[in-house]
Amino acid sequence: MPRRIVACGGEQLSYPALTRYLLDLAGKPRPKILFVPTASGDDAAYLLTFYQALAGVACEPSHLLLFNRTVDDIDGLVRSQDVVIVGGGNTANMLAIWRLHGVDEALRNAYRGGTILTGWSAGCICWFEAGITDSFTVELGPLRDGLKLLGGSACPHYDSQQLRRPVYAREIAAGLSPGIALEDAVVARYDDERLIEIVSARAEGRAFRVDAAGEQPLPVRVLDKLEQGARRT
Repeated sequence: MPRRIVACGGEQLSYPALTRYLLDLAGKPRPKILFVPTASGDDAAYLLTFYQALAGVACEPSHLLLFNRTVDDIDGLVRSQDVVIVGGGNTANMLAIWRLHGVDEALRNAYRGGTILTGWSAGCICWFEAGITDSFTVELGPLRDGLKLLGGSACPHYDSQQLRRPVYAREIAAGLSPGIALEDAVVARYDDERLIEIVSARAEGRAFRVDAAGEQPLPVRVLDKLEQGARRT
């Protein structure tokens, strides 16, 4: 089984097509899916959104809270999952809290064991070496201490937040690792740290390779109508 990461530019739970794509990759009738909402401060409304998005979908959803932690064996919990979904929010705070509780190592172990790692926004940036974030101030800037499961950098929300594009270009020119930019509802699938494909739940969804020379559009496969129906019980 390949090591697999599915990085999303944004709004992952808003599109049943992306849920279906993810569950098909898991390859099980009822995959176990763990939601990790650390970046939002374990926000209850965010957690509800996760369960609402998966209502009626053939899977076994659960979650991991760290601000009011009730799980003793985090490593065992994470490694027992087929899919781990990481929500958006403050990437820097999330990474710091993960390291305090050992979630970073649990994710590495699960990744090596075949658990699919996915997420959007903070849950996209965290798998890479670096990324563009608003974790530190209201202004966007670089984050350089990602989990480094994937090389290079990432920039989510490339279409929905107008400053993402110029800030990413500026930071790469200043020395940030080149990387991938993903628009909302667009996901990049990596198998064994190699980019396999990019898919979009929107017909206009785009992705780019960004380096010091500028942007290079990447091929994007738009999920068809059959794929856009979520798997149901």
